Amino acid sequence: MNNATKTCLIVDDSKMIRRVATRILRELKFTPSEASDGREAMEMCKISMPDAILLDWNMPIMDGLSFLKILRSTDGGTKPVVVFCTAERDALKIAEALDAGADEYVMKPFDSNILESKFSEVGLLG
Repeated sequence: MNNATKTCLIVDDSKMIRRVATRILRELKFTPSEASDGREAMEMCKISMPDAILLDWNMPIMDGLSFLKILRSTDGGTKPVVVFCTAERDALKIAEALDAGADEYVMKPFDSNILESKFSEVGLLG
């Protein structure tokens, strides 16, 4: 791993969740950016593909699963590590997200320890 700062796009319709995630990601030495729904996130990815995406499931306009499917079929869209961030505790839903191309998932509410360990597991920290 080089020392260049990694980027992480936080996609969540909750401003509070985005704020908390931004603070944690800065502590983990990421450069965070924010989108409030999947469509906005897709526009941002077309401009600049992030290293990681922290992705909410339930959002207006375009939900996380729809975004993920489009992302993974987009040019360069297989590159970002996608960590689904959800209050969804249904194992079938989680399996669906992983099948669609998510690398890992965290349950809401999350804290810095949870994010740090998940990001370590998927090779984003090192």
